[in-house]
Amino acid sequence: MFLMNTTVDQIHAAASTAADKVGSSPAYQAYRILHFGLVVAPILAGLDKFFHLLVNWDQYLPGVVARMSPVPPHTLMLIVGVIEIVAGIGVAIKPRIFAYVVAAWLAVIIINLLLIPGYFDIALRDFGLLLAALALGGLSQQFARR
Repeated sequence: MFLMNTTVDQIHAAASTAADKVGSSPAYQAYRILHFGLVVAPILAGLDKFFHLLVNWDQYLPGVVARMSPVPPHTLMLIVGVIEIVAGIGVAIKPRIFAYVVAAWLAVIIINLLLIPGYFDIALRDFGLLLAALALGGLSQQFARR
């Protein structure tokens, strides 16, 4: 009985040590930072489409898109806000899938911004966010709960 308890204790200690190493690894820390950021940023940006506390988001809708849309421009931006909130919640729950959804959404946003003169700097920033979303997707393969 003593031998069995010692073996179980050793296995438990080894598992705890392995978990501690994973939890403190730079890759896991990067995963946690990216996961947090790519949950919070889309949700806040989506919510702000309704309140305009950060910026008037309607200015980021190119005229060509506004003219082609059957929906009024402001309503279209509210729909965009809902999509962003859902994407952020998706990343919170299933980062292995929704990190790539956010990356694709950011690609659409970048294309949209490239249609508006004077917003190339924001398109570049969003390209960085797209790369972060792809990194989260890759890290999620290892660290996200299945």
